Amino acid sequence: MTTAVIILNWNGRSMLEKYLPALVAHTPQQSARLIVADNGSTDDSVDFLRREYPQVELIVFPENYGFAEGYNRAIELTECDCMVLLNSDVEVTAGWLDAPLALLRDRSDVAAVQPKIRSLRERGSFEYAGAAGGYLDRLGYPFCRGRIFSTLETDAGQYDDTTEVFWASGAALFVRRQVYRAVGGLDPRFFAHQEEIDLCWRLHSRGWRVAVTPHSVVYHLGGGSLDAKNPRKTYLNFRNNLLMLYKNLPDADLRHTMRIRAWLDGLSAMMFLFSGRFRHVASLFRARRDYRRMRANFSASRADNLRLGPIPAPMKPYSIVFQYYVRGRKLFSQL
Repeated sequence: MTTAVIILNWNGRSMLEKYLPALVAHTPQQSARLIVADNGSTDDSVDFLRREYPQVELIVFPENYGFAEGYNRAIELTECDCMVLLNSDVEVTAGWLDAPLALLRDRSDVAAVQPKIRSLRERGSFEYAGAAGGYLDRLGYPFCRGRIFSTLETDAGQYDDTTEVFWASGAALFVRRQVYRAVGGLDPRFFAHQEEIDLCWRLHSRGWRVAVTPHSVVYHLGGGSLDAKNPRKTYLNFRNNLLMLYKNLPDADLRHTMRIRAWLDGLSAMMFLFSGRFRHVASLFRARRDYRRMRANFSASRADNLRLGPIPAPMKPYSIVFQYYVRGRKLFSQL
């Protein structure tokens, strides 16, 4: 299985300088091609790479296409069996390729895999964006083994089993190129955030499986492009989550879910307001407005997805909001 590791870079010279050494050291040339796709950077990322890392292949885009379209374009230019989408703020470890690639070789029904993702800030804890594999609750809220909302668990080996999950993190995503292209890749209309969950949903609906293998470990800084304090991140997360639900939920489920989500989004706005995050309140309402404006453009995608019937790996039957805030279940193992 030929493999390419692709980092999408946008003004990330400092990240490349910090995390490329480990990637080069732990990714032998006989194991995988190393590629940086530069997304229209205005810093000196490209010059730095050409000068310091001539062994790393370089794709230079004339503008910032966003996370989704940037990766789609890079993958079109890279003909390998397996693509590894790797964030620029990820530190890999020895043998990090082995377990995910072995799983893809051994399980012909698995299309995408993620490793265990720990935090670079707290190296003994799981990281927010993926942890030990992701799920959706019945209202479309994402959570992970090892991370529910803002609660991050310490990794004590409690999730060290290789298992199927609903979604794999885009921070370190192993995916079969042929399947990726067949299902349409990441949706560029999302620009960034939750596009990997939407991709995994489409994989499931077409009969593929998604898995996590904790025998591979990487460390993720998180917030390399947008941190949680940025209202733009709030906007993209809320808007894209609603668009993803519209693309994939059957009519009866969609109407019920959207009624409840309108109420819960209102509660989120109140929480932002009471904590003094006024720009996040505006971002949330703008996200809901733009969802209503944009959803007509997703009608064809919705029809295509629903034509394939129910997904074989259903959303969790409970509300993670209720479990977390009302029942006090902060850990995945308590669900």
